[in-house]
Amino acid sequence: MKKRILVAPLNWGLGHAARCIPIINALIAEGFVPVIASDGVALALLRKEFPNLSSIELPSYDIKYAKNGKLFKLKLLKESPKLIKAIKAEKKAIKSILENSNIAGIISDNRLGVRSNKVPSVFITHQLNVLSGNTTWLSTKMHQNIIKKFDVCWVPDAEGEINLSGKLGHVKKFDKPIKYIGPLSRLTKIKTEIKNDLMVLLSGPEPQRTLLEEKLLSELRNFSGKVAFVKGVMEKEQTIQVKGDMTIYNFMTTGLLEKTINESALILSRSGYTTVMDLAKLNKKAFFIPTPGQFEQEYLAKRLTNMNLVPSCNQKDFTLNKLENIKAFEGLKSFDVEVNYKDLFSLF
Repeated sequence: MKKRILVAPLNWGLGHAARCIPIINALIAEGFVPVIASDGVALALLRKEFPNLSSIELPSYDIKYAKNGKLFKLKLLKESPKLIKAIKAEKKAIKSILENSNIAGIISDNRLGVRSNKVPSVFITHQLNVLSGNTTWLSTKMHQNIIKKFDVCWVPDAEGEINLSGKLGHVKKFDKPIKYIGPLSRLTKIKTEIKNDLMVLLSGPEPQRTLLEEKLLSELRNFSGKVAFVKGVMEKEQTIQVKGDMTIYNFMTTGLLEKTINESALILSRSGYTTVMDLAKLNKKAFFIPTPGQFEQEYLAKRLTNMNLVPSCNQKDFTLNKLENIKAFEGLKSFDVEVNYKDLFSLF
């Protein structure tokens, strides 16, 4: 019998689920049977991508962002009892899944309670250091203590000096095995004709996703050129609206997303790590607007701007003319890291 591996991404926008797609495909290619476990839009995305795989709904963390980025930490602190309750429910759910399903291993992408001492358990994260301003030491220590409860940590980045995550994914020492598995992307670069002058890619937790959507729809009314606008809202059916030179999608699955990014001259998006990996793979020029108050995205945006790769600005400061800055920047580039999935999955 083929071994069944539980793959459980965090439901925090679409990024964690999206970067699990190449992992799921690799598991299938290596003769395993992935079982998807998540909730919300992350689960909805993976069910659309893999309709033939079995899936399980896990308890939701249900964490909401603050409308004001400056209150981000305070809001997370207030939500922490809800988070602790969700992790306890998650552990209980995993215990039940293992008792009732023949699961040979677990791959958790940032789901803190999805692990077991009974089967090999992997934690995927690009944040060995968790930035939180003046409490970075505490958030990092807490996160590392959780990682150490797993058998191994997979970091989706290159190990050397040329990397995408910077200090987020690199530490001097760690007393649990770390494997750098290279940047993960479900997308492939295709030589094609450019059809869109700009593509807007939105995702991430509410209410910040909606706030940026409203701001960009307002700003782009004066954009002279063809725009593909992806809201990043997972619904049962895909909807497409055409307003002049702008085509608005509620969401895109992998095939259309890959095609549209390849056909777009410029990308305007959040600086989430999965987006960074995707755009690097496709060698794209971009402009980043980090989620207000999310230190990780602010760090990535600032780092890539300082490296002269991608310009960026705060959400409140964005205006249409800032897109002109893209011309002076190099854009993102991919670097090949050979991943030996047979070796990686030998744990199971």
